Amino acid sequence: MPLELYLDLHSQPCRSVFIFAKKTNIPFDFKFVDLATGQQYGEDFGKISVVRKVPVMRDGDFILTESVAILKYLAEKFGTSDSDHWYPADLQKRARVNEYLSWQHAAMRAHGSKVFWFRAIVPIITGSDVPKEKMDSAMEDLTLSLKVFEEKFLDDRPFIIGEKISLADLVAIVEIMQPVGTGLDLFENRPTLGAWRDRVKMELGEALFDEAHKTIMDVASLPQTFENNGMLEFLKPKIQKMFN
Repeated sequence: MPLELYLDLHSQPCRSVFIFAKKTNIPFDFKFVDLATGQQYGEDFGKISVVRKVPVMRDGDFILTESVAILKYLAEKFGTSDSDHWYPADLQKRARVNEYLSWQHAAMRAHGSKVFWFRAIVPIITGSDVPKEKMDSAMEDLTLSLKVFEEKFLDDRPFIIGEKISLADLVAIVEIMQPVGTGLDLFENRPTLGAWRDRVKMELGEALFDEAHKTIMDVASLPQTFENNGMLEFLKPKIQKMFN
């Protein structure tokens, strides 16, 4: 019985799991959970996960949430000597992967997601742009995260752990592509970041990379999606609280 992966490719953690499973030829059933329509709050999904977030993995009777945990599980269960670079057995290389995965939650993920919400979601829900000072502050935080990423986690290496791509690079690229989906070119005037992006895309394969990111690169379709369901009214109080 193949794995079941509950995903919505609008979500960057879902994209990392999707890409990894496809790239390493792990058989799975794609179970679409439509976040824009609030499907994660429905009764059926609640039976799968009380956390009500994606991604979720079901491997027989075993259910796992949290993308990093899922990625590590898949790498360890299905890993081979040829795919060891994703989550290396070497203690120090694995520690470098874990270091990035631990850092990124409160840095790249938090700041990239905030810019995405400010540029793409908040205007849909409120009908107006985010105040300039708040947008500038969010961009400053993201810029700092990108600087740390280039100077510490890459530091003139092809990939985060050296010559080979790893789970750390995969998680990094999907987070960086989130604000890029709003039309923000984060690679302009960042040659190190741009060259790294190109190497990651080549390693993953251009077709798979584009397949995974097709949804997020079409954020112009989001307004109609929200208008056609009750999520707009559901999210308004949350957004208003954010700015109070």
